[in-house]
Amino acid sequence: MRADVHQVADGTYLVHGSNTNWVILTDGDAATLVDTGYPGDRRQLLDSLAAVGSSPQALAAVLITHAHNDHLGSAEYLRGTYGTPVYLHEAEVPHARRDFLQQVTPGQVVRNAWRPGVVPWLVHVLRVGGAEQHPVTAPEAFPREGALDLPGRPVPVHTPGHTDGHCVYHLPQAGIVLSGDALATGHATARAKGPQLLPGMFHHERARALASLDLIEALDGDTLLPGHGPVHHGSVSKAAQEARDRAHRPGR
Repeated sequence: MRADVHQVADGTYLVHGSNTNWVILTDGDAATLVDTGYPGDRRQLLDSLAAVGSSPQALAAVLITHAHNDHLGSAEYLRGTYGTPVYLHEAEVPHARRDFLQQVTPGQVVRNAWRPGVVPWLVHVLRVGGAEQHPVTAPEAFPREGALDLPGRPVPVHTPGHTDGHCVYHLPQAGIVLSGDALATGHATARAKGPQLLPGMFHHERARALASLDLIEALDGDTLLPGHGPVHHGSVSKAAQEARDRAHRPGR
């Protein structure tokens, strides 16, 4: 499968992998990669870098929104092969090392297997290595507060709930928010389309994930690049409000 790359602004690219997105931020010859897809997405990941005129050697850093297998898949490969630093929120660093795991359990999947889309999603997860563990040997906490000195100048914003150290990345000058799994626009197991929380079984603490929508609502932006689903054009603040409203409906 070829990489599905969409340019959303100068130097900003949203890439759709197999059920998971990643983002490439470029500045001249250098680039920042935000998330890395499933382990089985590696060929698409490398192809997407080439498609935007970049390469693994040109990566200044890999930023991870959170250390689930569908976002962490090739982070250790890039670190070990090319020496690319892998940065996360300090609370997510031990998660990336797999000192512990905050991820949907097999039991939770079984209990939700009756829901539309769950069984096909699980089959896909197994096919692309989503049940494997690829810990990052030497993940690092962000080297500074505020805007990172990396292509795109992303600003990490701690949005716990999906995992303890989940972060979204704000690009204030471009009016773009990279929301990871704190705010999605679709998912293989979700019936709704548009801004939403992921189904409850995927969150370590759903109440905190819901509360973190307040933090996203406060960010200035008119483009949302989620970890799952298509790009959302429109007020990021209103997208967070819409997700909150959906989350309070029965069955959510």
